[in-house]
Amino acid sequence: MRLLIAYSTIDGHTREICERIASIAAAEGHAVDLCDVGQVSAQMLDACDRVVIGASIRYGHHRPAVKDFIDRHQAALAARPNAFFSVNAVGRKPHKRQADTNPYVRKFLRQIRWQPQQVEVFGGKIDYPRYGAFDRNMIRLIMWITGGPTDPRSVTDFTDWTQVEAFARRLIA
Repeated sequence: MRLLIAYSTIDGHTREICERIASIAAAEGHAVDLCDVGQVSAQMLDACDRVVIGASIRYGHHRPAVKDFIDRHQAALAARPNAFFSVNAVGRKPHKRQADTNPYVRKFLRQIRWQPQQVEVFGGKIDYPRYGAFDRNMIRLIMWITGGPTDPRSVTDFTDWTQVEAFARRLIA
């Protein structure tokens, strides 16, 4: 099986999750293509047997390139087994890790015509030292309001890596 993993990331954490999924698939003998959504060609989609799209959220929105990719390739996505996952700080709360309980994923799925066969939500990563002053302060404010970490020196990974690995195994089953 050839798996295409297309991603959109802001700070690199979504790509890290995609790399973990890719390593699990490759260890099981599957061919894997890992690519930014902006670099995926129609030929790459045609050559794959399955496709998964991973996208991060910043300030409540997935990046426009994700929706553009889905709109442009909707028929190819629907023509093969497929999945979508979102990475966001709201997903740090276990009860917000499902498509029907995560407000950002619910909203995004209503905005697109494609309906993924599998949807997953992973907790993201807050990496304050990496952010510029504006993002650091805005994210700290959001975390303060929602009860998350606010120490500007902290790095907190909310990703449940066991959940990621279970998702990867379902993808290649």
